[in-house]
Parts: sequence; C-alpha cells; structure tokens
Amino acid sequence: MDNPLSASLLAENPRLQNPLLQNPLLQDHELPPFDRISPAQVGPAIDARLAENRRRIDDLLDHLPASGAPGWAALVGVIEQMDDELTQSYSAVSHMNAVVNTPALREAWNVCRPKLSEYATALGQDKRLFAAYQAIAAGPQYPQLGQARQKALDNALRDFRLSGIDLPAAEQQRFADISKRLAELSGQFKDNVLDATMAWSKLIDDVAMLAGLPSSALALARQTAEQRGLQGYLLTLDYPSYIAVMTYCENAALRREIYAAYVTRASDQGPYAGQWDNSSVMAEILELEREKAALLGYGNYAELALVTRMAQSTDQVLTFLHDLARHALPAARREFSEVCEFAQTEYGVAALQAWDLAFYSEKLKNRKFSVSEEELRPYFPAPKVILGMFEVVARLFDLEITQTTTVTTWHPDVTTYDIKRGGKLIARFYLDLYARPAKQGGAWMNDCRVRRIRADGSLQLPVAYLTCNFSGPVGSQPALLTHSEVVTLFHEFGHGLHHMLTKVECADVSGINGVAWDAVELPSQFMENWCWQEEALVFISGHVDDNQPLPAELLEKLLAARNFQSAMMMVRQLEFSLFDFRLRCEFDPAREGQIQQLLDAVRAQVAVMAPVAFNRFQHSFSHIFGGGYAAGYYSYKWAEVLSADAFSQFQADGIFNRQTGEKFLATILEQGGSAAPMDMFVAFMGREPQIEALLRQDGIVDEAQP
Repeated sequence: MDNPLSASLLAENPRLQNPLLQNPLLQDHELPPFDRISPAQVGPAIDARLAENRRRIDDLLDHLPASGAPGWAALVGVIEQMDDELTQSYSAVSHMNAVVNTPALREAWNVCRPKLSEYATALGQDKRLFAAYQAIAAGPQYPQLGQARQKALDNALRDFRLSGIDLPAAEQQRFADISKRLAELSGQFKDNVLDATMAWSKLIDDVAMLAGLPSSALALARQTAEQRGLQGYLLTLDYPSYIAVMTYCENAALRREIYAAYVTRASDQGPYAGQWDNSSVMAEILELEREKAALLGYGNYAELALVTRMAQSTDQVLTFLHDLARHALPAARREFSEVCEFAQTEYGVAALQAWDLAFYSEKLKNRKFSVSEEELRPYFPAPKVILGMFEVVARLFDLEITQTTTVTTWHPDVTTYDIKRGGKLIARFYLDLYARPAKQGGAWMNDCRVRRIRADGSLQLPVAYLTCNFSGPVGSQPALLTHSEVVTLFHEFGHGLHHMLTKVECADVSGINGVAWDAVELPSQFMENWCWQEEALVFISGHVDDNQPLPAELLEKLLAARNFQSAMMMVRQLEFSLFDFRLRCEFDPAREGQIQQLLDAVRAQVAVMAPVAFNRFQHSFSHIFGGGYAAGYYSYKWAEVLSADAFSQFQADGIFNRQTGEKFLATILEQGGSAAPMDMFVAFMGREPQIEALLRQDGIVDEAQP
C-alpha cells in the first residue's frame, strides 16, 4: 500500500516527523487501534491527511494527459485510495465520539468536522477534476468500466453538480460556507441531546415508588446507582431506564416526571429549560438547507434531497405518506379508543395522558394476549439471541460467523466477529449492545472499512460497527432482551449484512455506499421478519436457566400480539415522516415558530393522541437534524414496503429456502449501490413493489376510506 504520509510532507515538516509517524491515525492498520487513539492525535492527523491529499490531487491534475481521457486507475483509483486513507483516519474517531464521548474527544472531533466538509466541498467544486471525470465518462474506456465503476462515475458527476460546480465563484464560496456550517450544527445538535440526556437522573430510595417495575428493571436501576457510588435506585433518561418506567411503573406522578424530562431534552421546556436548547440550531439548519437548495436551483431542500433518492418527486413522497395514513388512521383511532375505554373501565382513568399510554397499553396487551415483554425476556438472553441470529443467516446465505478475541475495541462490552463463506474470510464486525453513560442513544450501523481493491492490488475486507442501547447484564446473569430489542438487533444486523456481503470492489458503490437513502432500510427491515417466525424462534430463544426454547403457548401469544396497536405505530411513524418532509418543503425563515406550528398541524392530521403543550420532541429528533435523515425519514416506510414485499417471496417458498436466500443475496445484498434500487428489486421479485404487502404484514388491509 501507499505510505500513509508522503516523504515530501514529512520533509517539509521535520519537526512533525516523529509525532506524525507515531500517530496511530496516520498508520496503516487492518482494524483501528482503539487502545492507542487519544484526542490529542485527532487534529494533527486530520490536518496532515488533508494537506497531503490536496498536494497529491494538485499533482495528479498537473500531470493529466494533454489530450484524451485519463485512465480510471491513474485518476479515480488514486483518489479512491486517498479517500480511504482519510476515512481510516477519522472514522474511528467519529465512532468513538458517539460511543465513548469525552469533552476532549468531542472538542477535537468538532474542530475537524468543518475541515472535512471544506475539503469535500473544495473537491466537488474543482473544475479541473470535474473535467477529468467528464473525459472518462465520454471516452472510449467508459463501456469497458463495468457496471459498478460506471455507476460510481455517474454518481460522481451528479455529485459535482450538487456541490455547486456550475456556480459562479462567489456563490461557490457561499455554498462551501453553508456546507461547513451545517456540519458544525449537526454535531452541535447531537451534542446537546447527549448532554441533556446525561444531565437528568433521579435517585429513588423507597422501592415502593417503583411498584410495578419488573425485577430486571429494578436490578438495572440498583446497579446504575452502585456504579455511581450511590445507594438506592437510579433512574436515567437512557432508553432502557426510561421505557421501563413508562411501561410498568404504577406511580403516575413518577411516570409524568420522567416523561417530561425525556420529551423536553435540549429544549426551552422541562427541568433544564434553555440549557442545551436546540431551538436556534434547528432554525439555522433549516434556513441554511433552504439557501443551499436555492443556490443549486431547487425550490426547497426536499427537492434537492430527492436527486439522490429512489423517489422521483416531492409529490410522490407526500402522496405515498398520505395514502398510508388513509389506510391506517381508521384502525389507529379504533386502537386508541380501545385503550382509552380499557383504562377508564378497568382503572377509572377518565382521560388518558401521554405518560399513561404505554402503561395502560401494556396492561391491555396482557389482558388480550396474556403475554408481556417482561415475561418473554428470560427466553431471550443476549448470547443465545446472537447465536440464533447467526444461525438464521447461515441457513439463508451459507455464512459462518465466529467470535474473535484478539481485536482491540473501545469498551469491554464490545465483542467482535469474523464472517466466512465457503471457509473464506469475507468481512468483520464489532457489536456494542448495551446502554451506558457518554454513549449516544438509539441503534445504528456504520462502516469501519469498505470493500475495495487497494493500490497494491490486495482486497480490503468490509468491516461494520453495530451499535444498540439495550439493558446490559446485571450481576452474573447475561443481558436479557425484550422481543422488541431482538427485532432491533436483527434490524441493525441487516444493515451490517448489506455492507459486509457486497461483492462490489469499487468503494463509492460498495456495501452501503451509493445506495439511495430511501432504499437503504430494505435489508434491515427485511431481517426483522425472522424474529416472528416459529422456525427461527426455536433457535433464537432459549430460557436463561435451562436453554429451553420459547414454549408453544408463549410463542402463540407472541405471534397473536404481533400487530397489537400496529396502526398506532404506523401513524406515529407517519407523523415523524410528514413533519420532516413538509418541514424541508415548506420552511420559511420569516415565519416565527413555524417548526412547532408545522408539527402541530401534522399531528392534527395523523396523530390519534394530542401531545401535551410542553412536548418538544423535535428538539431531540437527531435522525433529521444530526443523523443524515433530513427530508428522508419517510425512507423507513418507503423501504418497509420493499422489505415486506420481498419477504412475501420467502413466505411462499419457505423462510429458509436456500435458493430464494441466494437470489436475495445475489440481487440485493451483493450489489451494494452499483445499480438502481428498483432494478435490483425487480431482479429479485420479477415486478415492482406493492403496498399491499406492508398492509397485510401490519394487519390493516382494506382500511382505506373512499
């Protein structure tokens, strides 16, 4: 491989020679050396990489052929190599900032984010580079490049235009300034949410206040207190703690208190009102997105976002969302009326409040199906679930997954694995399952390495990070997962498979790279289906005490309860999707209070329960303000149609039909972003997707009003 830093750079900076050579972020590593990375190394490494890349690109462009097109390997291949080296310098830092956040690491990373944005924008606005890519696309070698490289080249030319390549110089500079500022604001939004989440806690010394909480939740609260040197039970806003109180705690006043703290994080309301407030951050993000779109000639940011998506127009997205709402709302209203009537009849609750809904819904679920998440939890110890998940993909795709013990990680909880096919190592991944302080909430997959051919001709294997926030082990007992957490794990593993099972060797369209954002959830939601199949649950489940699989009676109850309040869950997702998409279509900086007003309007249209006035959900909606889903949250429902329809083929052929599994692997997972998502779906199903599959899956077929 190329040296991580060129001799010329070190010669020009002799004082930096030893520190830079010793900096692990500038060394070539098969996997990141997490135990050797420190915040002080981040800035020097990124600065050195960026300076060297700029020098190398200038040298490339200065030596382009006087006529004709440059060769792919001589230009695009070299830039791909540089991009990969730069990514290896910052991806581990970015990941650590999310999972083991410290003030020093955060500061170092936040200084680098705008520098990386400036660099990317400058490349996207380099007219000589654009002309060289155009020459390759128009040259005689283009037909011989193959599908993946052609798609990567086409995407690159599109992205040059989306970086403002055609703008006058002054507007190009403004575009660059906007991109840099948006990178800063995205990080600030997530930092505010993390700080607000970590700030709140409540120590309970009287266990009677926690009546109704299952023993697992009590043990977690007691362990959390002990870890902070406290006596009693410590509640936090980490999701496992929060959701346990909301679902099981009989103390309505305590439910209200933790609910209020959770839904007002990083806002102008709640116990930390005005501290870490994201109000101005959201407004500035939306205003800059709007200006960015206008510079490129688009009417709004949603139009700009769709240029790289599967959906063809804003009208198509809005029609899709409204059509789903039309089908789901009647059923959702019936479901809500049912829980309200149950709470009033059985418990004398005249008016259901927002902090009551999960509590009484769980009691109604128990009444109707005689099953609860807590009753199921002992049957899903994390080690058993993980091995069962590996068995599912072994049967579907002929994979062998084994745990490794020699890979350095960022935390003792993290485990690592190799994936082999036909005895050959094809990928690796890290698994970080449990919630802890200084770790960003939620669940996600991100890439650590991308499959590609290196400069020396060797193959770089794909590596993924899989991150969740489940309740961890308590004492000597392994972590016991709820079934919904099992579904989440399969979801993220589906993303990981998409990245790791690719056969594409061109980095820009390898794995999840280059995949249309509204199709990227297809593999993840597709994998969720096996959590509901009797044949799979036999080896996914095993009681923590005796490893006995889920009994037939409990399995029957679990499956019967699958679509409990599914319409309510659908309209909740539609609320998020419509809010995000309409915000990016309609935002006007001259209209004060527009964000809250638009959210209120969407809720009036699709929500079945009006939220309390102090609810500031949007202030912690990191997906759309800090996580890449701007004008893209609809992707969950869009891709869920694809995944439900694709799974219907397995329902017809057999859920472990190897031939069907191999076809899904070949037409979807192995292709990465090298083809249009609709073409890949049609290659698998033989037709375009049908919305009815999703409605059937959720049990709300034929609910549409005329």
